[in-house]
Amino acid sequence: MDQNQKKNSKDEQLDKYRVDDSQHLMTTNQGLKVSEDEFSLKAGERGPTLMEDFHFREKMTHFDHERIPERIVHARGFAAHGEFEVYESMKPYTKAKFLQDPETKTPVFVRFSTVAGSKGSGELARDARGFATKFYTDEGNYDLVGNNIPVFFIQDAMKFPDLIHAVKPEPHNEIPQAASAHDTFWDFVANNQETAHMVMWTMSDRAIPRSYRMMEGFGVHTFRFINEEGEAHFVKFHWKPKLGIHSVVWDEAQKINGKDPDFHRADLYESIESGNYPEYELGVQIISTEDEFKFDFDILDPTKLWPEEEIPVKIIGKMTLNRNVDNVFAETEQVAFHPGHVVPGIDFTNDPLLQGRLFSYTDTQLIRLGGPNFHELPINRPVCPFANNQRDGYGRHTINVGQVSYHKNSLANNAPAPASPQEGGFAHYEEKVDGHKIKKRSESFKDHFSQATLFWNSMSDAEKKHIIEAFSFELGKLTNQNIQKQVIEMFTNVSHDLVHEIAQHIGMTPPSRGESHHSKSSPALSQENTIKTAHSRKVAILLDKNFNGKEVEGLIKKWENQGVIGEVIAESLGIYKSDDGVEIDVAHTFLTTDSVLFDAVYIASSGVENHSFQLKASYFVKEAFAHFKPIGATELGGTLLTDLDMSDSDGVVLENNIDLFISQFTKAIAKHRFWGRDVN
Repeated sequence: MDQNQKKNSKDEQLDKYRVDDSQHLMTTNQGLKVSEDEFSLKAGERGPTLMEDFHFREKMTHFDHERIPERIVHARGFAAHGEFEVYESMKPYTKAKFLQDPETKTPVFVRFSTVAGSKGSGELARDARGFATKFYTDEGNYDLVGNNIPVFFIQDAMKFPDLIHAVKPEPHNEIPQAASAHDTFWDFVANNQETAHMVMWTMSDRAIPRSYRMMEGFGVHTFRFINEEGEAHFVKFHWKPKLGIHSVVWDEAQKINGKDPDFHRADLYESIESGNYPEYELGVQIISTEDEFKFDFDILDPTKLWPEEEIPVKIIGKMTLNRNVDNVFAETEQVAFHPGHVVPGIDFTNDPLLQGRLFSYTDTQLIRLGGPNFHELPINRPVCPFANNQRDGYGRHTINVGQVSYHKNSLANNAPAPASPQEGGFAHYEEKVDGHKIKKRSESFKDHFSQATLFWNSMSDAEKKHIIEAFSFELGKLTNQNIQKQVIEMFTNVSHDLVHEIAQHIGMTPPSRGESHHSKSSPALSQENTIKTAHSRKVAILLDKNFNGKEVEGLIKKWENQGVIGEVIAESLGIYKSDDGVEIDVAHTFLTTDSVLFDAVYIASSGVENHSFQLKASYFVKEAFAHFKPIGATELGGTLLTDLDMSDSDGVVLENNIDLFISQFTKAIAKHRFWGRDVN
């Protein structure tokens, strides 16, 4: 198979299942052409419907069963196809073939999701995000099933049902949806203190990302790389977005959920459709087996990260998402991920959370997708052949021929035969295990606060402020003061400065004990230290009848060349014509869009003679200003900024020279937010 064939093999396989109904006459599911689809078969025009009407029964039965049970977690998701290419051979560490040849492009399918909310919830909930990648390799499917946060709430899979029961809507009233700001979640936190580190992440800006395209991904667990010689290394996986890591602010997130609850999926879909393909680099942290106990944390503890300053991330490849799904149900909803879907060269460790996931993911697919043949659905089907003695079951697609369905056998010359490791057969890493059967946690897992403090120490002043506000919002929603008190006491072990501010906000007396003395920090954890670019940012262009047409037209074209997306907003749709003869097509009105859906605002008109425009534009600009976004104007629009007393504020660009304005404002867009701005 040449490289182009490898690249397209998954697409070609899916082509067999793509059907354009508009090219055919209507039929039943058995291919029988249908002559009537408006009326059921009756005994007379006003008589009862007859049981004989097989077409009605087939149509209604299918409708009754169109919905599969939504995922208990990660129900709200969106996905895309793409490809992965490794930069250099990873042969010294792993024999996984898709990590060997830079010329090989491996098809991938990636599903992003929120965790706690139902399928119908808003996408800007404060929550962890799923980041699951299916690699369709020549050795079988490999699933890297991760999150946008590198750690998890719990250390043992035994507690996973408890965690999810606690964070889901409370069972007595099914409130609140897709939110952790309620008593049962924080009661769980206070009584399960291993949650401390992950809670710090979910109270940070990481839990409200600007876009799936601007979100890191992590494998969370410690895995193993195995090379051809059988040598093992511990490994953690990272996805690093080429656009950097960026977020929205909490007030903005809540408004986006109201204005556009599909904000993240629309952003991903539109970016791919327009050719702004999201890119992520795959990085690995590698630890030799000899160094397993070298660190001040247990490398198998899923509530711990490996600080990048101690164990650097080696960038080994790039993933590009370049095609949207054809059908959300058939692909995004039916895709089945599993951390146990591995290929030779990638293996597991004794992380107790990972060990439990190796059971639960298959168990989940059985009930969601109706049986053991979920691997035969087109989106889950591997690109390489698969053969075994499994037969029958719900949803079987394969038509197995021959009389043998067991191993060992002589009737079929013992086929299909197992493959040796030399033939590519998977062989588990041989690890010596010696111990008593016991239900207990390792002593090395008992430190719950040092890395929570590490995270706090690594934040900028603005990020710390947002964490304090997030805790204050969440705890302020609780009805039980005893839970509030327990949480305050718990997080005193992280930072007294943190809990002092929170306690004041919720009307409690701050405790004076338990201050952490952990002084380490990791600059890599702060989003202030990320890539900053204006590429693919959306700018709202506020326009009224009085505007400089050549200036606006030139500005839009220059931004297009830099990858910045300018969209015109006015009081009504249609074509606006300037005095210098330039026609501008209006994309949105003030009724159909909002400042929270844009990254920056450019004011192209003063609206001096239009009081209605001035009011709407002023509200739009003031909200963007309060969310710390860049705002810009040249001569005409500058009047509005002056009237709003913003012209001298941080991140507000007021410049009449158009070339200088474009340069300055584009730099401001790339900076993303201006936290030093006084918005009181």
